[in-house]
Amino acid sequence: MSGNNELDPVLDDLAELAPAGYFVGLHIRFAAPLLTFQTYDRRWLDHYTEQAYALRDPIIAWGFAAEGVSRWSEITIPDPFGILRQAAEYGLKYGVVVSCGPIRSRTIAGASRNDREFEASEMDRVGRLVARLHELTEPPEKLTRAQADALRLIAAGDRHAAAAAKLGISESALKARLTAARERLMARTTAEAIQRARDYGLL
Repeated sequence: MSGNNELDPVLDDLAELAPAGYFVGLHIRFAAPLLTFQTYDRRWLDHYTEQAYALRDPIIAWGFAAEGVSRWSEITIPDPFGILRQAAEYGLKYGVVVSCGPIRSRTIAGASRNDREFEASEMDRVGRLVARLHELTEPPEKLTRAQADALRLIAAGDRHAAAAAKLGISESALKARLTAARERLMARTTAEAIQRARDYGLL
């Protein structure tokens, strides 16, 4: 995986194309994304979460059923809960959905504006940006042996000093290995890195 310094310019470009906000769920596995980025109105996100709309959202359903880019208005999947109508009340009047990647690691994104439909060229650009985010956040195929050993010992319950002693290294060297593992897995904490490494079969 690449660091956030590579993601930021792509996200900036996406924000420029989506003045009413965007939401990107990257590498969705077991119904949960590896990473999310969003700039939608917080009130809408809170309402969406409280109503558990992710399980009912026609945009998400389309994203799992198809790959490519589509305007929200062109999606024919039923919306019995009126999610898109409600989204418009929060300023998300027009939008596009992007879906890319294999179903076992699908990325789904939405981008919105409140003034007009997206033009074809803008849709293409949003699609390319989301595909780039998907590529940049591809989970690693392996960790270094040093990184994996450090994570295994912490996962087994060892404290830093004990883990360092078992590996015959200093505690600062152990912390450096854990930091490198977190960066490689794009994890904020060591616990998150351990979980991701297990999910990817790297431990």
